[in-house]
Amino acid sequence: MIVKNEECILARCLDSVADIMDEIIIVDTGSTDGTKEVAKRYTDKIYDFEWISDFAAARNFAFAKAGCEYIYSADADEVMDEVNRQRFKDLKKSLDGEVELVQMYYVNQLKFGTVYNFDREYRPKLFKRKRNFAWIDPIHETIRLEPVIFDSEIEIIHEPKESHAGRDLAIFRRITNEQGHQPAILSKRLHNLYARELFIVGEKDDFLKAEDYFEAAAGADGTTLEQVKECACVVAKAARLRGDYQKFFKFALKDIGSEGCSEMCNELGEYYREQDDMNEAIMWFFNAAFETSSILDIRRSGVIPFTALAECYEELGMKEEAADYKKRAKEWKA
Repeated sequence: MIVKNEECILARCLDSVADIMDEIIIVDTGSTDGTKEVAKRYTDKIYDFEWISDFAAARNFAFAKAGCEYIYSADADEVMDEVNRQRFKDLKKSLDGEVELVQMYYVNQLKFGTVYNFDREYRPKLFKRKRNFAWIDPIHETIRLEPVIFDSEIEIIHEPKESHAGRDLAIFRRITNEQGHQPAILSKRLHNLYARELFIVGEKDDFLKAEDYFEAAAGADGTTLEQVKECACVVAKAARLRGDYQKFFKFALKDIGSEGCSEMCNELGEYYREQDDMNEAIMWFFNAAFETSSILDIRRSGVIPFTALAECYEELGMKEEAADYKKRAKEWKA
């Protein structure tokens, strides 16, 4: 585990897994509370790692301290209930040594506004410490590069004590600002996660601070159509929030010119609602809900346009239609 200031919840996590583990390794990245004192109740393998705003570096340091055949990577805000503790014990008894990676279900995500659009999804959680390379194929032989993966039925319950959105968005800004908004410094995956986190939990100021990066990325060599659409969504929203409607429509057309997405249809709906053109707003919110799909935030094709449609119809005095969309919004589930 890597931890920092987790005094309030660390015991909850360790109580649920300690007796299943053969060794427990805690890497502290700069706690100023009683985190280490809590950790000492479970293990003497506690290490310090100077925080450099890099979670991967901290996890690599923690992995380097491991000595068992497999490594289970846990976060302090995770809990394993008794059903899944037993599943884990059964897994330890039956796990084929050829398996190099075990995936477990990560659940309870939508409740806390994470960057993910699924409440339950597989994540790699158990890793073979040393990987043995093997040759495959009887002719034109080659080294097997893909890991041997086992999808388990174990569920890890995510119960954070607070949203990590502010921390995450600040790290994204630091990374993109370090090299003067050079778009190539974000991988395709991080590019998507940055845009996704903005739409799921970002505030106005977060969009405005991200605008330059995504505008530069939209015109960079090697940017895919998928990434251009993500950029367009962020820049268009930031431009609308600033009242720069020329830029807003410029980037809205980058998305609508291909297969439009729910995020952009919502933005167009909001623009026309701001202009007090409810009929045009209704058309775009309808497109968001029924004619397009979301690419960043699943709510943009469900509860958000349903709520907006209800409000627009109420503004027009169309109570029956408003009631229908209020009901849809209330009943919507991801």
